[in-house]
Amino acid sequence: MDLYDLAGLIGALLILGGYAGVQLKRLDPHGAPGLLMNLVGASLVMASLIARFNLGAFLLEAAWALIALFGLIRLMAGRGPRGD
Repeated sequence: MDLYDLAGLIGALLILGGYAGVQLKRLDPHGAPGLLMNLVGASLVMASLIARFNLGAFLLEAAWALIALFGLIRLMAGRGPRGD
């Protein structure tokens, strides 16, 4: 296993851990910890694609990271998930 594979594996585990945390009601889907897990996880999976690029996987992870980043920006701006 090379560094790219390790990054992708850690990224996938972060994304899956965040999803499981939300489903098990351990993480708030709009809270910083879950959003950070998704952002970092997706970024690591994208980094792993440097070794063996896959356009479909890259687009999926880029969208995942952008959505998480948008949620974090809203959170930092003091707005709720629906713009409250």
